[in-house]
Amino acid sequence: MGTPEFAVPSLEILVESGYQVVAVITAPDRPKGRGQKLATSPVKDCAVRHNLPVLQPTNLKDPAFIEELKSYKANLQVVVAFRMLPEVVWNMPGIGTFNLHASLLPHYRGAAPIHWAIVNGEQETGVTTFFLKHQIDTGKIIFQEKESIGPADTVGELYERLMQKGAHLVLKTVQAIEKDDYSQIEQEESPGLKSAPKIFREDCQIDWNKPVAKVYDLIRGLSPHPAAWTEISELNLKLYHVKPIYAEDHPELSPGDFYTDGKSFLQFKTLDGMIEVLELQLQGKKRMKIDEFLRGNKL
Repeated sequence: MGTPEFAVPSLEILVESGYQVVAVITAPDRPKGRGQKLATSPVKDCAVRHNLPVLQPTNLKDPAFIEELKSYKANLQVVVAFRMLPEVVWNMPGIGTFNLHASLLPHYRGAAPIHWAIVNGEQETGVTTFFLKHQIDTGKIIFQEKESIGPADTVGELYERLMQKGAHLVLKTVQAIEKDDYSQIEQEESPGLKSAPKIFREDCQIDWNKPVAKVYDLIRGLSPHPAAWTEISELNLKLYHVKPIYAEDHPELSPGDFYTDGKSFLQFKTLDGMIEVLELQLQGKKRMKIDEFLRGNKL
């Protein structure tokens, strides 16, 4: 069960390792782009390539879907980047249902664990497999693997690494379950757990009153999607690639003020330094390097 690109390597590795994937459950086709043509999910595309049956329920509690799912007689269900399952679904197989989550649980439960790990300045994250139960991302842990976060990593780069590491952890988990050679560890509950809620547009607006390190972490933690944004001379800009300057240059500027030669560089003042913009996107335009942007936009 999965929908986006993140789930594809996990499906691929199970098929290539000879496991009998009896069916794939993914999101319904949705209108996309200017023409609003129906688009299929990456997981569906992968399933079709491997000639696997595909189920695309709009309602996971629909009796017709439940009966169809039962007919496949799966003894284990694997979930990677899918939606919340009702108990009638996750409790159906004899062995149960396990999920791959892109954090070191119990930290960063929620919809956007990779983004928030970088936004919060973490130096380490990872992937976890765990059995599903009622509360989201709280089931017993089967395996975990760590992944370091580099000081310049973007969410796009970390996503790619965790996607591949997660696929190998899914295979390791299935192999261990097959041999009945695994333990289950209860997740610890404590007041200091960090969460990873869904990210909304207002979360992406840059607060230039914060220290340069915090602003830099926000920008790389949202690049390339959904992208941190700011406004300048009534223009809405998404920032993708920036360089932090940890120095108190330009004391005459206030946080949010910009400094540019109008040709090759654009810098924004933060609380205690500067952020130099290297690549950005003007609303309604394509991504561009800073010199290209400044040629067409006089600030």
